[in-house]
Amino acid sequence: MGPYEYLLTKIDGDYAYLTRTDVQGEEPLFIARALLPPEAEEGTRLHYEMFTYTIV
Repeated sequence: MGPYEYLLTKIDGDYAYLTRTDVQGEEPLFIARALLPPEAEEGTRLHYEMFTYTIV
């Protein structure tokens, strides 16, 4: 799967909303924050590949 580029657009408790930056018109992805790097915050750009999120 991937690679995909995301923007962390919103943090809601233990969950986060990610929006694809490489594709237009997709719904935001709603995932557990535990899957993201601990230093990720709103506005962070993320790279997803091989079931791993890394900060760009």
